[in-house]
Amino acid sequence: MADLVEELKNWAQESRQRLAALPLVPHLEHIGRVLQIGDGVAMVAGLPQARLDELLIFEGGVRGLAVDLGDDAIGCILLGDTAGIAAGSVVRGTGEVARVQVGQTLLGRVVDALGTPLDGKGAIEGAQLAPVEQAAPVIVDRALVTRPLATGLLVVDAMIPLGRGQRELIIGDRETGKTAIAVDTIINQRSSDMICVYAAIGQKASSVARVIDAVRQYGAPERCIFVVGEADAPPGLQWLTPYSAFTMAEYFMKRGRDVLVILDDLTKHAACYRQVSLLLRRPPGREAYPGDIFYIHSRLLERAAKLGPEHGGGSLTALPIAETQAGNISAYIPTNLISITDGQIYLDPRLFYEDQKPAVDIGKSVSRVGGKTQAPVLKALSESLRLEYAQFLELEVFTRFGTMVDERTRKVIEHGRRIRAVLGQRQFAPLSLGEHVALLCAVADGVLDPLPQDRIDAFRAGLADWLGEHCPEIRALDDDAKPLADTVRARLKESLIALAQSVGGKIYQGEAR
Repeated sequence: MADLVEELKNWAQESRQRLAALPLVPHLEHIGRVLQIGDGVAMVAGLPQARLDELLIFEGGVRGLAVDLGDDAIGCILLGDTAGIAAGSVVRGTGEVARVQVGQTLLGRVVDALGTPLDGKGAIEGAQLAPVEQAAPVIVDRALVTRPLATGLLVVDAMIPLGRGQRELIIGDRETGKTAIAVDTIINQRSSDMICVYAAIGQKASSVARVIDAVRQYGAPERCIFVVGEADAPPGLQWLTPYSAFTMAEYFMKRGRDVLVILDDLTKHAACYRQVSLLLRRPPGREAYPGDIFYIHSRLLERAAKLGPEHGGGSLTALPIAETQAGNISAYIPTNLISITDGQIYLDPRLFYEDQKPAVDIGKSVSRVGGKTQAPVLKALSESLRLEYAQFLELEVFTRFGTMVDERTRKVIEHGRRIRAVLGQRQFAPLSLGEHVALLCAVADGVLDPLPQDRIDAFRAGLADWLGEHCPEIRALDDDAKPLADTVRARLKESLIALAQSVGGKIYQGEAR
């Protein structure tokens, strides 16, 4: 009994000492109440000090963003499950903006817009926090876009080239291969040092899983981050997903790395923002979108840039995806995004249904920056390709009506069909620069003209190994390679003819140009 009394005395003495050491300072806490809640948004009263985009904490730890500051109430987008939150629930202001985890530890992980892991691999250790909303680099901090971004797709790299630091829109109808082009571009970075961030906005869980599995199977997932805001996620998380993806990418850009960000897709992002805005009773404008829809996308995509050497020289390339309805690229959201970006890759559903994949319409596709960065050896070979292909498409229309053509026109049409066959490419099989050069030489020098079209796939399949054995200097070409010398091109042409003969056998007849 005496021991217990002694222990109590010691405990009381230590407690007095701890209480005496506590700082007695006033603590201010902003508390409000929920007026109404539903469909991912809430109206809050009683937070007069709240600021725009301030992070608010609801009961149960659910977070929200103050996006609409009214005289009597605050419109808030919720970033989590609303179960357990009702009218009258307590809301606390934090005085902070939304932040997301960034850093090396995110590489190879699947996270949501707040950096919460979704892949079941445990917590992310050692990550830093950075604001989701950040200002775009100012003009004086930027540098010229000088390095190419290779997609591995011949039709893009040859005729719609991209540069590191560019913003290129991928646009087309539903199910025409927009995501396939983006995924192939990610996979092609397995042989580079580029970091890739894929942001899934409003996509089905099965579609996101297919993308992740494809990158893990064919690409370099250890240099990728997947930021997922699925279709069943709260609207606030879907809206925040692209901004979080850019913040994660900017961490590496500011440290001198090259980063690629895929936004799949901004049409669903705009629809999500329209939904939230209408629920917050913002006045609708054209096609029921709020008036600031252009601003939210422009402030996002302006963050893509190539930084000057004094700021590390890193780059952030953005490939946003947008969906059209019945090929209407003059709709509100597509025209907004076209005016914000540096060009677009348009996918034609007619070409897709004709099994011309990638279904890129070169007439409506353009790159306003990447041509300056194209590898010299590739640029020299592709200068006339676009014109030749366009002339062929125009001539082919007449042949569909049974029009009689002369021998010269027939040769132009047959040559154009070889170009179209070469531009076709199966998914998950990006080509190297050397293979691009060899295929363009085969087209330009007429090596493929005597080869039946049904053998061109076999020609392409055996090209990489053939080059490694007979023309290793072509296989080893890099982005700084100069146009081919006449002797090198002649030797390459002979090698390509030999490959065509081995593929075509006795069917291969005639002489190349």
